[in-house]
Amino acid sequence: MRLRVLGRLIAIQRVLVRHGLDDFVRATHLYRPLRFLFFLSPWTWFQRRHGAGRAERLRLALEDLGPIFVKFGQALSTRRDLLPPDIADELARLQDRVPPFDGATARAAIERSLGHPVAELFGEFDATPLAAASIAQVHAARLKDGREAVVKVLRPGMREVIGRDLEVLYALAGLAERWSEVARRLKALEVVREYEQTVLDELDLMREAANASQLKRNFAGSPLLYVPEVHWDLCRADVMVMERIRGVPIGDLAELRRRGVDFKQLAESGVEIFFTQVFRHNFFHADMHPGNIFVLADDPARPRYAAVDFGIVGTLDLRDQRYLAENFLAVFDRDYRRVAELHVESGWVPAGTRVDEMESAIRTICEPIFDRPLVEISFGTVLLRLFEALRRFDGQIQPQLILLQKTLLNVEGLGRQLYPQLDIWKTASPVLRAWMRERVSPRTLLRELGRGLPDAVEVMKALPSIAKRFIERSQDHELRLPIDTRAIDELRAEIAAGNRRRDRLLLGAVLLLGGVFWLGLGLAPPWAAWAALVAGAVTLGAAGGIGSR
Repeated sequence: MRLRVLGRLIAIQRVLVRHGLDDFVRATHLYRPLRFLFFLSPWTWFQRRHGAGRAERLRLALEDLGPIFVKFGQALSTRRDLLPPDIADELARLQDRVPPFDGATARAAIERSLGHPVAELFGEFDATPLAAASIAQVHAARLKDGREAVVKVLRPGMREVIGRDLEVLYALAGLAERWSEVARRLKALEVVREYEQTVLDELDLMREAANASQLKRNFAGSPLLYVPEVHWDLCRADVMVMERIRGVPIGDLAELRRRGVDFKQLAESGVEIFFTQVFRHNFFHADMHPGNIFVLADDPARPRYAAVDFGIVGTLDLRDQRYLAENFLAVFDRDYRRVAELHVESGWVPAGTRVDEMESAIRTICEPIFDRPLVEISFGTVLLRLFEALRRFDGQIQPQLILLQKTLLNVEGLGRQLYPQLDIWKTASPVLRAWMRERVSPRTLLRELGRGLPDAVEVMKALPSIAKRFIERSQDHELRLPIDTRAIDELRAEIAAGNRRRDRLLLGAVLLLGGVFWLGLGLAPPWAAWAALVAGAVTLGAAGGIGSR
């Protein structure tokens, strides 16, 4: 393990101890070899904070540990059903109350990226941050033409900080896969690689601006979701400027009630937005925690969502998309055998899995959750129980679906806050069934054929010349098939090694038997018999004949 990684692990321990969270460290298997540091390190004795509750201490520790740990806390904060209330309330503060960096630093970064003084770029610029997040912070501004805008600025030194913590995650994942069967089944290293790509994408604000433009185009004219306009001439890799949203934060339930917002409509719209993004558009906002979602309540009976922070988006390949849709619909229809068959067909469980046994396990988990309001159902608990049940079938997590699972859990968290009686099955089913019908409709088939027609024409043009060359080379006896000579050489070497081993075994056996007969008959000299026995034993041992299975 590299010294920098080891140093970071020790620094993490120090932060947890300083905030009085020693038990978290001592309960972690991977840290147990380093437990002696608690008794040798002076910060264990002197650097404890007193007075704050456990929830506040946990939040402060995550803030001290940096952006990757802040994001972990953000994800947890949406799952109030899985957390004690005090911890859920405190972690919710991570969504937009991360300590900001200095406004003068932000101004300097903007001027360095855009090449002009802030006074020339904007009519107004507020140096006090409007909001601060784990990777960037946002400042209010007004364009030269008077339109309101927000300026997002990357935190200084973020690439170096995240690069260091990614090394730590890789080290921990490697140790986990080495020592834990559960971690190997969870594909810990693949999960970290997937997360690395996600978090590195977040560091490129030009990519985020492009994501926002795509999402705005997908929902153009939609009454469900509004996406702010990007001002491309003021965007760079570490600075992004876009339209300012004047909405009510989704977490401000008191203000939404004061405005008379229809919570049932709002919750159902959230579910419809999620399934529309995943299946109709195949491009979904994958960071839907409450700090990134606002409500436009101009018409309280038909409230509209507005989204910000487009650094994390997800897509699926068509195969996973289809399997997911069929899985959801099979669950909606209580067709548990089809759910089991889809898991086998998709490769999410091994090909030899007993479908009937998996069907029974899935039925046991899913059947009790139907015809109950969302307040009595936890998707997180259901997913955990389902995964526990699939362990016996050697089921493995699919890294490409992690963003989707995370987003689904976020949507559930929002739905639970807004309208606990939401029937997520009833809301999602029409969207999925419409998408499945569209996938097999004649219009879709014609459109797909039209897209592939140019390639098909090019192939048909090339076929006559390819066929002519094939026939000519066949007639001239020049047709050759490529052969992997390396594989043949390896096979020959393996056969030769086997032959040598067989010869050694035979020779060793002859020497051993000869020595035994020599001693048994009492022939002289006796040392020759012992020499034969020793030589035979050595030969058999070298050939693998002794102690081998």
